[in-house]
Amino acid sequence: MSISLDEQPIQDNYHTEKKPFLSYLTEDWWAVILGGFLISLVVYFYGLGYTIDLPVYKWATLDDLSEKIFSADNILKIFGVWVVFLSLTTIAIALSGGKVKRFILGFTFIYVVSIFSFLIGGNKNVSYYGLEYVVFALLIGILLGNLVQLPQWLKEAVRSEFYIKTGLVILGTTILSADLVKAGLPGILQAIVVVSAVWFFSMWLSRKLKVDDEFGVILASAVSICGVSAAIVAAGAINGDKRKLSYVTTLVLIMAIPMMVLQPWAVKFFNIPEVVGGAWLGGTLDTTATVTAAGDLIGPIAVKAGVIAKFSQNVFIGVAAFLIAIWWAYKKPKKSNGEIAIQKGNGIGIVWERFPKFVIGFIAASLIFSFLLSAETSKAVVPTLSGLRTVWFAMAFVSIGMEAKLSSLIKLQEGKPAVVFGVAQLFNIFWTLLWAYILFGGYIFEVPDFK
Repeated sequence: MSISLDEQPIQDNYHTEKKPFLSYLTEDWWAVILGGFLISLVVYFYGLGYTIDLPVYKWATLDDLSEKIFSADNILKIFGVWVVFLSLTTIAIALSGGKVKRFILGFTFIYVVSIFSFLIGGNKNVSYYGLEYVVFALLIGILLGNLVQLPQWLKEAVRSEFYIKTGLVILGTTILSADLVKAGLPGILQAIVVVSAVWFFSMWLSRKLKVDDEFGVILASAVSICGVSAAIVAAGAINGDKRKLSYVTTLVLIMAIPMMVLQPWAVKFFNIPEVVGGAWLGGTLDTTATVTAAGDLIGPIAVKAGVIAKFSQNVFIGVAAFLIAIWWAYKKPKKSNGEIAIQKGNGIGIVWERFPKFVIGFIAASLIFSFLLSAETSKAVVPTLSGLRTVWFAMAFVSIGMEAKLSSLIKLQEGKPAVVFGVAQLFNIFWTLLWAYILFGGYIFEVPDFK
């Protein structure tokens, strides 16, 4: 969303009135700056011959916990990531007119909760069931946000979109042209058929149930493309209500939990071919991480097919942002006095104003890693960048949980958006399974060889 860091609703009661220095830098641009800086830093150190080692969170026994996770070296790495992230975000907050002291306290608390979610998700027995840090970060955030009154110093750091947008810029380093080639025609066709059909079905259902178009666009994008990331992009493209975005992200993550467990079970119970099952997971689950976790419960072929299908679908993030921004600018002009009015002026300018600027960082990172950096460099630095991205995402999900009010799932527009999301997700599950069979089952193309 094109709003500055000091304009978040949750903080309206205690932000200063002074005009921020560099006020023209919106939240999106700060995400690009911070994400771009971290990418450049990692690549620069690699060029000097240094590899940045991140903390580890995988453990199976209490001995692992004490010797690996709580070792002096690992704790020092956890502290180092905190110092870097806090320094960068504090600069952004300070130059945006935020409450720096409050932010430092709140950021530190959210970071600690995020590390705790990594520790839970890193347990071998927990990860066996496909439960990731995302689930625990969200659940802890929901408990905090719904059971206790958040103090003002914590609210200052509850900036879910800022964190996830920065993570999305870094995500661009993993969406490479080579991955799209590997996806092949079946994966690309599945992405086109699934995204377009599910998006329009969801919008149709939203209008049938009299859910407003702003809500409908965010819901449709989340269900059809890739969950939280697509919801953030869609909301940014239309300057959507942050409460509606928080609502949708809560629905996405709540729905993801049973899907990660039940879909792999269904693949095995109904003897669905492994490659088809993987493509099914890639087309319905919302992140590469959840696809990988669920695919592991089926087999290695399912993991490869799922990740490839997911890569094909992720490409639609940028495309969707561009098309939604154009459509919304012309169909739903900005409200000046509470009424929809025809807005005169430069149409391209309107689209640019509403276009989520962090997507530029996402696309730039993808192009740089696809065409400017050597394959050796990309392969070497992407694991580190992916690790940094998961920290941003964990902090975003903790914040989303704190912002989400479970009572709103029923109260907001009489619970109709939740009904739309649930029905659209069911349609998505069966529609994607059909096309996974058609495209990956040998009916049109040869069965892909992922061995």
